Amino acid sequence: MKWSAIADSEPALGAVVFDKLIGPGVLLAGTTRRDGSARISGVEPLILDGDLWLSMMRASAKALDLARDPRILLHSIVTGPEPAAEIKMRGTVRAEDDHDVQRRYAAAVAAEIGWRPVVGEFTLFTVDVGDVTYIGYDADTRGQHVARWPAGLEYVRPSITPTSLGPPQPVRRLLS
Repeated sequence: MKWSAIADSEPALGAVVFDKLIGPGVLLAGTTRRDGSARISGVEPLILDGDLWLSMMRASAKALDLARDPRILLHSIVTGPEPAAEIKMRGTVRAEDDHDVQRRYAAAVAAEIGWRPVVGEFTLFTVDVGDVTYIGYDADTRGQHVARWPAGLEYVRPSITPTSLGPPQPVRRLLS
């Protein structure tokens, strides 16, 4: 699914996902190495025409991983302990080699970020979103607030002790 499917179908979740995942200007991308182990790399996201785009140096390890295996896990940057929230987005990528699309992307990056990628000298991927998970702190129960899209699951797991959570209790805060 396109990025816009989240924002259009679940505006509250879409706003939080944008704020935590896209807004900071960098996210963590999990790819699969040739030997099957995980690789985590930073990458700058951009929303353009309703799609989530990621660009990388052509011969970077993460770009080569994605050319071999298009599965990707995107994770928000978490810089401290609770009450931090995190976003996890799973999906696949598709390489975009069309120079007209790369030109529009480079112009959007220049306008938004201030540097201009050189068309034809980077690898550009669009993300097909499979699912999104929000995990945050619930101040009322001192527990964990979880929302999963498109599964439509949302619940709070109240804190039982400082290191354990109780059973899920359904809530509706981010999903309609």
